[in-house]
Amino acid sequence: MTSLPVLGAAMPLDALETHRDWLIADQRDLELQDFITADVLNGDWQPLVDRARKLLDGYTGRLGIHGPFWGLSLANPDPDLRALVTRRMEQGLTICEALGATQMVIHSPYSTWMYNNLDNLPNARRDVMDLVHATLDPVIARAENANVTLVLENIEDKDPDARCDLARSFDSAAVKVSIDTGHAHYAHGSTGAPPVDYYVHRAGDLLHHVHLQDADGYADRHWAIGKGTVNWPAVFAALAPLGAQPRLIMELRDKSGIQPSAAFLNNLGLAR
Repeated sequence: MTSLPVLGAAMPLDALETHRDWLIADQRDLELQDFITADVLNGDWQPLVDRARKLLDGYTGRLGIHGPFWGLSLANPDPDLRALVTRRMEQGLTICEALGATQMVIHSPYSTWMYNNLDNLPNARRDVMDLVHATLDPVIARAENANVTLVLENIEDKDPDARCDLARSFDSAAVKVSIDTGHAHYAHGSTGAPPVDYYVHRAGDLLHHVHLQDADGYADRHWAIGKGTVNWPAVFAALAPLGAQPRLIMELRDKSGIQPSAAFLNNLGLAR
């Protein structure tokens, strides 16, 4: 019998204080989420990095961060605003370099509106890709040199393939794909997208990161695993061929649910 996949978690430093021993005992993957806002990125973030390094003494697992995203579209058509988005991505990379993090989550530009209109407007698909390249091309070489992988997370994505095609278009090991199970379940329940496991199958070897959260198919709940209606056996069956490649990161609104969620999946024989 093959060993069960080991779960990681996303959390701010305050929660890391609580879950540190659990994380380090199995060197679980960790995603820090303190470096998202402009206030932090434009301010003195060094004390946060110093605190993280102190808390992570003895940690040898895979470390990542959630990159900035509030109000930021990778496909912004305004060149001045696009320059700001590029700057925010570069600030995120600076944090990764300071922490020794090797992955940064960024948000897909695709929306439900795009799904219904990209083939309604001339060259729209190409235009979106070109805008994202204009935003990210300046940071890709730096990400490659820093050994940081940018993973594109589905947000409103109804089409499982669009952001995969976008990731491939960079032809870089520094650009891969993320799946958020709750976002995919929302798209399935509310917009008619495929179920969550289909997103996993469609991403295949491009999938390097997963946000695990439970939901009801109506909203972005970030509930503890087992509290919603995501089909977890189907999701983990789809993940199985990918081995340990994707970081399986529980991203829950209530951080006290992290360890019970791991126990729930362990009881199902799906993960530990």
